[in-house]
Amino acid sequence: MYPGIHNFSEIGKLNKVLLHKPGLELEALTPTTMERLLFDDIPFLKIAQEEHDIFTKILEDNGVEVIFYVDETAKALADAKIRTQFINEFLDLSDVKAAGLRESIIEFLMSMEPDKMVAKLIAGVKKTDLRHHEEVTSLYDIIENDYPFVSDPMPNLYFTRDPGACVGNGLNLHHMSTPARRREALFLKYMFKYDRDFATEDNKLWYDIYEDYSIEGGDVLVLSKDVVAIGLSQRTTVDGIERFAKNLLPNSDYKKILVFDIPKSRAFMHLDTVFTMIDYDKFTIHPEIEGPLSVYEITLGANNELKFNAVKEELNKVLARELNILREHLHLDHVTLIKCGGGSVIDAAREQWNDGSNTLCIAPGTVVTYERNYVSNELMEKKGIKVLTMPSSELSRGRGGPRCMSCPVNRDDL
Repeated sequence: MYPGIHNFSEIGKLNKVLLHKPGLELEALTPTTMERLLFDDIPFLKIAQEEHDIFTKILEDNGVEVIFYVDETAKALADAKIRTQFINEFLDLSDVKAAGLRESIIEFLMSMEPDKMVAKLIAGVKKTDLRHHEEVTSLYDIIENDYPFVSDPMPNLYFTRDPGACVGNGLNLHHMSTPARRREALFLKYMFKYDRDFATEDNKLWYDIYEDYSIEGGDVLVLSKDVVAIGLSQRTTVDGIERFAKNLLPNSDYKKILVFDIPKSRAFMHLDTVFTMIDYDKFTIHPEIEGPLSVYEITLGANNELKFNAVKEELNKVLARELNILREHLHLDHVTLIKCGGGSVIDAAREQWNDGSNTLCIAPGTVVTYERNYVSNELMEKKGIKVLTMPSSELSRGRGGPRCMSCPVNRDDL
């Protein structure tokens, strides 16, 4: 058991990780709802679950304690009063306003055990689940429509990296960019407040779900005990980054935030889809961000005011300087950037679409990847990386890899 949040790097031995095994929420996807729910295709649930079980087994076989969203949230919601509070907050975020409808949903959910209730909220609450109320309390009660859900399913939740990020000894509860994902961090909020196995009273909150600006966890990389990298991306905003910096830097030992300005497109959704750390001196990258790259530094001034500096140089030079590779680790004068798909434009584009750069490092020089990205995997192995592969024919339809599917809670210090 590893109680509490302790995560000061991307590569320290992974001790504890938060996952979500995909469930019936995937079967709520249809051709008409895919775009709304941020999917490009409909995964086959049975195979997706089998693939996720293999992912879990790889982690457990390598000494990682695996915890799950449903189980941890259910522990946090054991008390009926806390459960009622959670449901009301969830319905607020779901924009369910009609009094009669809310009453029906609360009645339905409170009749269930906490774990079943949490799973149902993730799978989506259907109109057919609810008892019909004769009393009309709003226009909604009498308007007819064909949409089957009164509360949308949450099929993206198996990408547990995004709703929150464990940074040092604290947690970000992210304000997600899209309405389809905005409720996900609420589960983490209640874990943080009421599940002492997940977070201890000493753990801090760096960012809150109700901040006005979006940040998503795929853009947050804990490079060291001194430096956090964050992507300015399709999903993470300038204002969100600045608010995070104002919360983190004056209240922790972190000295700098590096902001990487990456392309704003679906294939480059988050920083970790184009760039991940896999060893003291090795990173996977997509060739298009190799540089020169727009990088911005945020540090703290003498009076706790934020200071900003723009840098434009090759990515390997930025990383070597900030990580102090030469002084602290392997006495090298550079870092190695391993290109997704190698030098082939076709291989890079194909493997990038299937998250070839989105590796999960579980110890220095040991990573979990999708087996389908064989070009990138072979390149990593040639550089001395131990590559543990998993199938992903269905999981990869959600556009995320092993790093996206994991929220590290506790790692060894380097």
